[in-house]
Amino acid sequence: MPGLSRRAALRQLTEALAAAGIANPAGEARFLALDLLGLEAFDLVGGGAVPIGPEGASRLADALHRRLAGEPVARILGAWEFWGLPFRLSPETLVPRPDTETLVDAALRLRPDRSAPLRVLDLGTGSGCILTALLSEYPQAFGVGLDRSPGALRTARINADLNGVGARAAFLAGDWCDPLAGPPFDLVVSNPPYIATGVIVGLDREVREHDPAAALDGGADGLAAYRRILEALPGRLAPGGAALLEIGFDQAAALEALAAGFPQREIVRDLAGHDRVMILAEGAG
Repeated sequence: MPGLSRRAALRQLTEALAAAGIANPAGEARFLALDLLGLEAFDLVGGGAVPIGPEGASRLADALHRRLAGEPVARILGAWEFWGLPFRLSPETLVPRPDTETLVDAALRLRPDRSAPLRVLDLGTGSGCILTALLSEYPQAFGVGLDRSPGALRTARINADLNGVGARAAFLAGDWCDPLAGPPFDLVVSNPPYIATGVIVGLDREVREHDPAAALDGGADGLAAYRRILEALPGRLAPGGAALLEIGFDQAAALEALAAGFPQREIVRDLAGHDRVMILAEGAG
């Protein structure tokens, strides 16, 4: 395999993934080849005949073995893109998903003044993708990311620094709002665990075996984290502030009932038309 050209290696990788029933073999093969061989897209066009060499062959063989064993491409690469920004991953963090960009987009539409000196709180920050994306859009904003996992907090710090917003971000260990004091926040955002415990066993293998259970398990009914967040929100929102919570596609009605104490409630749908974000506000600011 070391004597294979880049083009031939990409073809063989694609064929192996396709034979294993991978849904997007060409796309995944391209992601793996470009990243693991250190290439740009044009290198596969203008330099497709260049041999991949022993090291390249070893990297691709290892990646293929891991992918066929059910490990997602993002986990193999150790990084993924969100909101057009690069994010490192760790075992303690979820892979950022396109659905979550709905929350970032909703926040930007809610607070369209990009020069506003907002205070942003991200509960269960994980990789820090939501907070980092928002700080990249609001250059005068300051944000706090909260998470119970020290490993996730380390990863979030790396990602904030990597994307140039580290000086405006703080990361704290704690369970939801417990360790917080100080001024309230203009935006509270969260993608909490919202999958019912009994459903996790039936999830796709890539999620069930490779995403951190603590970031998935929302308790018996999937709503445990929301109850904690809703209990903690009063007093955390500045006048005119809002909370934006990612939700499961079938959870809107249950959350509407839990959040009945908030006079302003709105559900935002994702690009697939599924309920994806609940916006809560205590009143006009």
